[in-house]
Amino acid sequence: MRALVAAVVVLSFAGFTTADDKKDGKIDAKKLIGKWSPTDEKAPVVVEFTDKGKMSLTIEVGGKSEKIEGTYKLDGDKLEMVMAFGGKEMKETVTISKLTDEEMVGKDSKGKEEKFKKLK
Repeated sequence: MRALVAAVVVLSFAGFTTADDKKDGKIDAKKLIGKWSPTDEKAPVVVEFTDKGKMSLTIEVGGKSEKIEGTYKLDGDKLEMVMAFGGKEMKETVTISKLTDEEMVGKDSKGKEEKFKKLK
């Protein structure tokens, strides 16, 4: 079960997509704050960013909800995330190309692209 949750966590981070909408590498960090979900809805995943550099990832697995805490840092258009799960630290850097009040688009370190929508 933990291996499945860890795999889903990694796949969730493997996905913020890319587009050419960013301006000079700067992203408005205030727009990142809130809850986000992948637009493809393959897995019931919610990523939440707070204004204090903390984040959490919540996923539904087998009817149970797992919440994983972590931290993030936004440097220009680079979103660096660190989470610990099952005794292992997971790091991912995503290059954000578009961040609006409703949509986030980015590209992970392996080139995987995906879109996220902001939850209300």
